[in-house]
Amino acid sequence: MTDKVYKVLFLCTGNSARSILAEAILKREGMGRFEAFSAGSQPKGGVHPYAIGLLRNQNYPTVDLRSKSWDEFAGPEAPELDFVFTVCGNAARETCPVWPGQPMTAHWGVPDPAAAEGSEAERRLAFSDAFRMLFNRISIFVSLPIASLDKLTLQKRLREIGGRDKVTS
Repeated sequence: MTDKVYKVLFLCTGNSARSILAEAILKREGMGRFEAFSAGSQPKGGVHPYAIGLLRNQNYPTVDLRSKSWDEFAGPEAPELDFVFTVCGNAARETCPVWPGQPMTAHWGVPDPAAAEGSEAERRLAFSDAFRMLFNRISIFVSLPIASLDKLTLQKRLREIGGRDKVTS
């Protein structure tokens, strides 16, 4: 058993919804074994109010959540990352910075709830769906015996988690 705390970065283009949800979920579900961060290649500058509302409804802390650039995680003072997960297709296709620590990466695409159209109820449902998909993936991730898996097996498992729900967004 290891006392290592794994550092995980969730990436999306705007860092206002999906990556924010993932950061909040991992902070709780990781039970101190993971340090979660989120960022965007083109941050919106604010967290989507539906994301904040959903997290508050589920009793997740929201006070430290903010939209920020991935540049914060690429500089010399950035934390040494163990894992980087893209949660939107745009971020997965972009040329990412070089991350300190040479982290393992995987794409866990989730449809953008901020782009959902329709009534308020339909838009809020899109956020709930994104939350559910991310929660399921993160729950599987935190249950992996990371320290005992070789790198190839771990990378395969990370990619398999991203294939859940057959979503590629």
